[in-house]
Amino acid sequence: MHEALRDMGDDMLSVGIIDADAHAKITLRDVFDTTNVEDITPIQIKALREKFHLSQGALGHYINVTSGYVSQMERGVRQPTGPALVLLNVIRRKGLDAIL
Repeated sequence: MHEALRDMGDDMLSVGIIDADAHAKITLRDVFDTTNVEDITPIQIKALREKFHLSQGALGHYINVTSGYVSQMERGVRQPTGPALVLLNVIRRKGLDAIL
């Protein structure tokens, strides 16, 4: 995923769509729509994890949180926020391959 993002940025720079300063600042935020982030319930998080046959640790790795945090989200003790919530929404809408 990160390689594809870099390649896309390189292509945009080479044809003049963006300048060198914009190229240096490209992040995942530029690729994913972070304005359309919906809350996700504990049941939905667990169902999403099971759909892709992931352990709590594996899902945590993909969204950059601990397995304990995933467990807390699935039990409703904590609500995902920030990048974790965005990534869960991306996985829900586009599948796990969208973040790999």
